[in-house]
Parts: sequence; C-alpha cells; structure tokens
Amino acid sequence: MLSGTASYALRAVVYLASQPDPQPVRASELARAVDVPRNYLGKILHELVRAGILKSRRGKGGGFELAVPPEHLTLLQVAARFDRLSGRRCLLGRPACSENNPCPVHARWRAVSLAIERFFDETTVADIMG
Repeated sequence: MLSGTASYALRAVVYLASQPDPQPVRASELARAVDVPRNYLGKILHELVRAGILKSRRGKGGGFELAVPPEHLTLLQVAARFDRLSGRRCLLGRPACSENNPCPVHARWRAVSLAIERFFDETTVADIMG
C-alpha cells in the first residue's frame, strides 16, 4: 500500500512527535531509531523540510523537529510527498479505467481506495502515537 519511502517518512515523523522533550534530533540518531539507512533518511527528511512538515537546524544542538503539531498533521500530508494516495488508480494498472470504462475490479476497488484515502486524510500523527 505505501512505498518504503513513505513508510520511513511516517516512522521518522512519529518518532519526532513522540519525543518527551521536543528538541532537534540529529539525522544519525533518527536513522538508528527508525532503522533506516542514514543517507536515504536524509533525503526523506529534507523533502519533509521543503514541505513544511519538519524544521531543521544546523550546527551544535541542531537536527530535525516537527514544524506542525502532531494533532494537526495528517498521515496524508506526510505520505503524499512520496506516494500518490489521493485520486484512485486502477488496481490492474489500466490507464483508461473509469466509471464509463471499468476494469473487472473497478467497483470493488473504488470502495477500498476511497476508504484508504479517507483513513490517511482523517488520521493525524497524534492519533497513531503509542
């Protein structure tokens, strides 16, 4: 359902949101905590900064932190930077699948696809923090 990149982004954001004392977290510490290669996670983190989801600080005491409170940050806002979750895609990959030209699973997949999109749009990072 989610690409590895989107999943890593969500894991990193949830980790940052769950810190008891919201201080910037260095990329290397974050990579160890969420078990993602540091260089790969670095690219993800910088994309989240460009999106306004994270803030970054350089130098001593620097690192990454949330730019948006977890209760105002939806899973869709995070994952959509890496995956297309809104707007249905044909499950069978047909470019011309629509209400007028449906594939064999169109009606059933439409309901599932809309439910998935709604879940990501209505669920905040705060909702999934353990």
